[in-house]
Amino acid sequence: MYRILFALVFVMGGVLFCSPTFAQEGGIAGELLLGQAQAAEWKFLAVGAGLAVVGAGLGIGKIGGAACESMARQPEMASQIQSAGIIFAALIEGAAFAAILLCLVF
Repeated sequence: MYRILFALVFVMGGVLFCSPTFAQEGGIAGELLLGQAQAAEWKFLAVGAGLAVVGAGLGIGKIGGAACESMARQPEMASQIQSAGIIFAALIEGAAFAAILLCLVF
């Protein structure tokens, strides 16, 4: 139930905060530098990069929560769990960075 409520609040927040951005017309600077069509594409690239960052944040948060829970259950394994958690978080961060770069390239 809480997941559905969280997803609903997340989607409604995105609609609330993104709609003024998409409703704006390209200003003179946007038309002179990029042209009207390319200026609109940059908005969608920003949304894609934002989704990549949000996904990485959720993944790293799950890793941190699971690591804390497992350290509480087995305190003698805390150093090994911490090392593994840092490695996994770095891998997720690398994947998010790659996704952001792909959003900017394509």
